[in-house]
Parts: sequence; C-alpha cells; structure tokens
Amino acid sequence: MFTPREIEGSGEPGNNDETSWRSAVLAHDSAYDPAHDHAAVSGEPKILLRAKGLTEKFDEWRFAASEKLEKADLAPDLAEGIGSRRWFRGLGTLLGLSALSLLMWPDFSPLEAAPAMQVDEAARDEFRSQMILPLALGADTGRRMGATPAVVELESAPERPSIDILATLARGDSFGRMLQRAGVGSADAQRVSELIARTMPLGDIESGTQVDITLGRRPAAGQTRPLDNLNFRARFDLALQIDRIDGNLALKRVPIRVDDTPLRIRGTVGQSLYRSARAAGAPASAVQQYLEALGDQIDLDRSVRPTDTFDIIISHRRAATGERQAGKLLYAGIDRGGESRTQLMRWGSDGRFYEASGVGEQRSGLVAPVPGPISSRYGMRRHPILGYRRMHAGLDFRASRGTPIVAVTDGRVVGAGRMGGCGNAVRLNHAGGLATRYCHMSRIAVRGGQSVQRGQVIGYVGSTGLSTGPHLHYEMYRNGRSVNPASVRFVTRAQLSGDDLRKFRAALAKLKLVEEGAALADLVPEASERSEPEREIEKLERPKSAN
Repeated sequence: MFTPREIEGSGEPGNNDETSWRSAVLAHDSAYDPAHDHAAVSGEPKILLRAKGLTEKFDEWRFAASEKLEKADLAPDLAEGIGSRRWFRGLGTLLGLSALSLLMWPDFSPLEAAPAMQVDEAARDEFRSQMILPLALGADTGRRMGATPAVVELESAPERPSIDILATLARGDSFGRMLQRAGVGSADAQRVSELIARTMPLGDIESGTQVDITLGRRPAAGQTRPLDNLNFRARFDLALQIDRIDGNLALKRVPIRVDDTPLRIRGTVGQSLYRSARAAGAPASAVQQYLEALGDQIDLDRSVRPTDTFDIIISHRRAATGERQAGKLLYAGIDRGGESRTQLMRWGSDGRFYEASGVGEQRSGLVAPVPGPISSRYGMRRHPILGYRRMHAGLDFRASRGTPIVAVTDGRVVGAGRMGGCGNAVRLNHAGGLATRYCHMSRIAVRGGQSVQRGQVIGYVGSTGLSTGPHLHYEMYRNGRSVNPASVRFVTRAQLSGDDLRKFRAALAKLKLVEEGAALADLVPEASERSEPEREIEKLERPKSAN
C-alpha cells in the first residue's frame, strides 16, 4: 500500500508528478488485496480510491491533447518573429483556414418564381372594382364604387351649389385683387371695395387678415360665380359682413366690445431684470422698452438692487370674442421697501417718458452726426486748399458721399443753404445758447424754422464748398463763440408746468390704480353677444328680482 507521502512524490507539483501519481494509483489498484492489507487489519488510516468516470477520462484526454497541440504551435502570433520559420508556419495556417472558409462559402442560386396567375375577364373586373381610381374612373374605394362598362358618362358634371373659400390679404396686395384671385367677379369685387371704403380706408386693413368668402351657383355656364357672403375682422373692435339681399350686396357692421384696461406686471428684480420680467409674463417688446426708458433715466447697474420690485404697465386690449392685444409701454417704475424710487410715464404726442415730478427723460451725451472716424480735429492746421495755416474751428468726419447726417441733439433750424466755403450747410440752435453747423452737404433734408429731434436726418454727406473730398465738417458755438465739439456733452430734459403738469399727475395717479393681472380676466359676454339662445333651465336658475 502507498502512503500519502509516497503517492505525493518528492518532486515539485506539476504535470510529471501528477502523471507519476496516477500511474502509482493504477498499479496499486491492480495489486491491492484486502486480506493482506495490514492497515485494514491493524485499524490504521487508509486511502480508498474510486473508479474513474467518463467525465474524468474525457478531462484526461482533453488535457493530453491540449499539451500536444501546445507543443505543435500551429497558430503563433504573427506580430512576433516576423520572417522566422515559426512566423511562416503561422502564415500558412492562416492561408489554409482562409481557403477553407472560401470553399465553404454558400452558393446563392436564383429561386424560381411562382407561375403567373391566370386572370380572366371576370377576375379583372373584380380587381378593378376594388382599386383606388379617383382620377381615371371618378371613383373612390370600395367594391360598389368602381366604374364598370355599365356606367354612362354625363355630358357635363354637376357643380356644387356654393363654394366656401378662405382668402388671406398679403403684404403689398390690394383688397380687390385678393378677391378676384379667390374667384370673385370683377364687378362684385369693385362693389365690395366701395362698401368697405365707406366704413374705413382699405389701406387700414392689416396684411394677414383672413376673409371668409362664399360663392353661389353660376347663373350660366362659363360665367363667374356670384358673391353670396363675405365677412372678416376689419379691426380689433370691428367685424364687417357683406350679404347678397334681393340681388344686391349690403354691408353690415358688427361692433366688437373691447376693454382697454392696461396690463400691470410686478415682480422682484432678482439676478436679471430682463429674465425676471419675462418670467412674470411681460412681452419681450415691452421689457425692451422698459429697460430703454429706465436706462435713459438711471444707471441700471448701480441704481437697481436684486431685492427691488419692478413695475411695468403696458397698454392692453381684450375683445369680447376672446382675442387679446398687447401694446406699448405706458409706465416704468422701480420700488424699494414699498416706496417708489423711479416713476416714468409716457405722456404727450411725442411719446416721451416723464418723471412723476413732471421732468422729462434725460438724454446724456452727443449723437455722432455721421457713423465715421474723425479725420481732422479742432485747432490750428495747414489748410489743404488755401495752403497756409489757419484755425480749424470744428471736427472733420470721414464718410462716403450720400451718408445721412443727423442732428446731435434737439434744436431748431436757423439756416439751411449755401454758406460760403462750407458749401451746402445747415445751422441749428439748441437750448443754453449752443449752436451747431454741418458743412459740405451734397443735399439738405430740412428747411429754415423747422424743429428737429435728436438723431433726425438733416442732410447728406458731400464735397461742396472748399473741400478736397466727401466728408462732414462739424462746428459748435456757445453764445456765438466757437468751441471744441469734443469737449461738450448735452443733457436734454423736458419740463412740464401749469395745466400740463396737473393733467400729467392726474393721469399718473389713475394709471397706478390698475391692479396686477386685472386685464387678464375674460370679459363676461352680454346678452346680445351670446352665440346660443338662453335655455329655460338657465332662466329658472337665475335669481328672481324683488318686486
């Protein structure tokens, strides 16, 4: 009998030791005799060996085969030992396997199609009855709607008794041409234009307006259809309807009740005044006007805090039919701690914003008369034409011929015409004893005595007078004496007083009484505006009036 030490062997564990161990076990199994087993008789511990199964035998075979294949080295790494015998042996293995794969590539042979179906005349008629033939046979889908030889064609197809059309007025188009393109006869289109012109100018109808048109039956073959009905929204508060009554077209005005309550929006400034106002529901155009009005009056970066409250009031209209229309900014305010810090309201025909005290918006700084760089500054210089040094009492702006020249601030035209070496020039008087002159114009756009506003075009760049090329010579005077235009900054402020100031403050107080979101509620329809008759059950639910 083998002891555990004898079975384990004396060498290091490995494949050879395992083979020796297996051989020793096999030899021991064949020579084992329980009668002569001293360990069994004496009670010493012994080793019992069980018979091998198919799984163990397969593992032994797989192990032996893997050792042989590993020694054969049939698939070496082609990235190592390039050009050696081992590398060429691996290349041969690769080529052989590739050739074997190509030999086993499947063959794609064409499949034989099914034989053609024999279709007789009855089957062909059956198929035709189930086709979609809207153009060829005048049918739709379905078995009974397909045309067959039994169908007799009509000499002329019947027309619809009336046609409903939706036409849209395009930009730059006239109302009459739009009607004629929609199919309205020239006589009816002219009559409709005359009826509408008595109510409102045709040019006041906005582009994009949609017109519902109903054309009636033709009086005779080849003639245009007569206009039976036409209606559209002429204005936000007015709808027009034209009907044919006893052969004549008649116009009916349909007034639409409109509420003009302004829309007031308030909220916390936060990190971004623009984003906070937009998040509160203010239109983008109104927020831009709000920021522009405040920017002309205060420094938005320094004067507005994140904890302040913005106050925006815009004109707003809501119709009884449900439409809404937002207008321009009416009031711009900033509140801090429950008190108004800035209050600006639009007032007057010019649409200028005024403070609550009646002082108009403040505009600081000059507007450049032309969008060009300065080519010659104020001071002594050598004249390019006269050839000697003399005082250059102004600034020269480089600009191309025809560039618009604008007034640097509000003023009145006191001179417009030829002015010696200045050529065509315009002279403006401003508040505070200031005056400006614009020389070498190619064309003058204002006349003497006219009032101009800041940024208004007064002429165009040229090269008239003593000039070597197109440019603008710009001069400024204070109490009649020439000054350097680059050293002056204008501040334009309007001031209300007397009756105008009282009206302004009354309008401001009334405007600030508007509640937030009051303009967003729907108008309650009146009895004449109900589209459906009142039901008897609704009359019963109505509270009875006290006698």
